[in-house]
Amino acid sequence: MMKSKLILEYTINSSPTVLFKQLSTPSGLSEWFADDVNLKGNIFTFFWDGNGEQAEMISKKDNKFIRFRWLENDDPDAFFEFKITKHELTGDVALEITDFADEDDADDARDLWDSQISRLKHNLGL
Repeated sequence: MMKSKLILEYTINSSPTVLFKQLSTPSGLSEWFADDVNLKGNIFTFFWDGNGEQAEMISKKDNKFIRFRWLENDDPDAFFEFKITKHELTGDVALEITDFADEDDADDARDLWDSQISRLKHNLGL
């Protein structure tokens, strides 16, 4: 089945440095994205309800973006990415998430990201 590329954007009024720590470290990710996160080399293991899924960090630029590729995914082009942008005029910080989902699951994926980002904002005190 063909996967759809999702690009979601959220305004998050936090400094890029603080936000990046939440997106790129096991301790930060375990506060909002997964129940627990382990890191060994470039391989992050995310745990939800006791089940682990591994993703390789394939690229990163501090305080700008981090990109992961699920190891179990057989689509070499599928990844998920967190990208931080700062609007030049307003100074607003935005988090852009790129993800892939089956076309049938795209709405569920959006809802899940909305829920996760609510947790992230809560943890940042926003």
